Amino acid sequence: MEIYELIFVQLVSKFEEIRDTMKKGIDQLGDDELNYRPNYESNTIVNLVVHIEGNIYQRIGTGIHGHEDIRSRDNEFSRELYVSKDELINRIDKSFKLLIESVKELQNEDLLRTIEVRGKAKTIYEILQQCASHYSEHLGQILYLAKICLGSSYNTTSIYKKTF
Repeated sequence: MEIYELIFVQLVSKFEEIRDTMKKGIDQLGDDELNYRPNYESNTIVNLVVHIEGNIYQRIGTGIHGHEDIRSRDNEFSRELYVSKDELINRIDKSFKLLIESVKELQNEDLLRTIEVRGKAKTIYEILQQCASHYSEHLGQILYLAKICLGSSYNTTSIYKKTF
């Protein structure tokens, strides 16, 4: 397998894993739990998912495809934001579809193409690696909030721990 092919396969696999794990955690929750905020300064699961969605549309839609940047980052963290579970799952599916299909369409030379992000030149490869890391960090927050809401009824999305 060529190195470029390996990179594309790894990126697609990572983004699919993030999407699928996020949905496994979210599937266990109701609308009120998805919109639960532990304290005034904390985000809800909805805030985190909408933030990831905004980042995908900005980095991939605008950055790679040249679409108009319509992102309103501050609104992603609004305390008034309330989204139903069905709508949230739809938003995850739609945004990750754009992300994954975009990676699959890239050509080898695209990985080293640079675009400007926050005033700095970044390669597409750097942006995709940063996205994978960024979304993984928020995925951890989403799963932790799910565990807070569900306590012992939370079904793990990974390896079950041994009970002694």
